[in-house]
Amino acid sequence: MVTSTALEQMVCFQLYAASRAMTAIYRPLLEPHGLTYPQLLVLVALWENGPTTVRDLGRQLHLDSGTLSPLLKRLETAGHVTRTRGNTDERTVTVTPAASAMRLRDDLADLPERIACAVNLTEDEFHQLIHLLGRVRGAH
Repeated sequence: MVTSTALEQMVCFQLYAASRAMTAIYRPLLEPHGLTYPQLLVLVALWENGPTTVRDLGRQLHLDSGTLSPLLKRLETAGHVTRTRGNTDERTVTVTPAASAMRLRDDLADLPERIACAVNLTEDEFHQLIHLLGRVRGAH
């Protein structure tokens, strides 16, 4: 069992610092498209699943409505998504990717490869990292 409280030995610090580093890597790749990293995550979820309720998006992305709503508003203002209230229950809002979002998917198709090169991991290391991070997330 690890008992050190030295900053560099703390898993939580390493995860925090790695998250900030990843966001910094994404920033210059997304800025030309007018996107932030959290907005990209919303679009990726919509590309994978198609039209999705705000509630389901929040669950999938682990975001509360106070964080997700402004993201969706900015994406809608930019013309990348539409939000539609349900016919039978107006509390249900469905988010649909617009044509511009689908063009962005094509424009950003090489993003995973560019990120993999930037972090300088082998394919095996990359898959191992995803597996280990999934285990950490599953512990909660």
